[in-house]
Amino acid sequence: MKKSIMIWAVSAIVYLGIVIAGYSVYASLNPRTDEHINHAVDQKEEEKVNHQSSHHEHGNHGTNTASEVTSKVSYVNGVITIELKDKNNHVPELEISHEKYMHFIVVSSDLKEYHHLHPEKKDEGIYQQKVRLADNSYKAFVDIKPKGLQYSVAPTEFNVGETHHDYVDNNLVADMDLIKTINSQTVELTTKSFKVNKEITLNFDMKAAKPEPHLGALGHVVILDEDGEKYIHVHSVSDDKTIFDTQFNKPGIYKLWAEFKFGGQVNVYPFVIEVKE
Repeated sequence: MKKSIMIWAVSAIVYLGIVIAGYSVYASLNPRTDEHINHAVDQKEEEKVNHQSSHHEHGNHGTNTASEVTSKVSYVNGVITIELKDKNNHVPELEISHEKYMHFIVVSSDLKEYHHLHPEKKDEGIYQQKVRLADNSYKAFVDIKPKGLQYSVAPTEFNVGETHHDYVDNNLVADMDLIKTINSQTVELTTKSFKVNKEITLNFDMKAAKPEPHLGALGHVVILDEDGEKYIHVHSVSDDKTIFDTQFNKPGIYKLWAEFKFGGQVNVYPFVIEVKE
């Protein structure tokens, strides 16, 4: 009996030794498997971040960065001319951002008229765009990505006709109804609360419609404060959701224009919102 127990014990010890030895051999042939898994997860997360960043390459442009490029805007006989110079009075090289070298936003001083244009290069540092503007005062925003230079979008004022306004009190009132219909296509801004200094998600309900890609994104949103000084330009966070992330650094009334493309036509949906403390 005792001999049987001894044989069983020895057999168990030998078996355990074989298992441990086998695991050691496996581990040496497959080192740090868990690190490989974590690395794959980290890589996937990095790709996700990079993809989201591509949708924000000129998002949230404002006036927080000292600009090393200046722009001069003029309007003569239905043609807008933009002249660019860097801090050394040289012509800056522009990079393509959302399919264009330049996104040129023009709004009337009362924020009622809105244009998103893409002037073409005519000469070194000179870009032009034909557009008919009614007599009024305007603010222009030259949205560009100069190579190797810091840049901040700031308003440039110009006048068309004899209208000259030093200051316009727009007296904007936040929309009670955030549903707009343009060219028979309805869009609703479903975000209900706007708080200062917090990440805000602008969510647009397309009412079962699916917008087409527009300038490298599913949509564009341009935002101005009621004085037309603070400029924000953001894009959808992904290729399949009409969701936009942004942030407001001061309370007040803002007007935003949401651009979506349906059936080859770009619709611009204006909304007035209030950002609170």
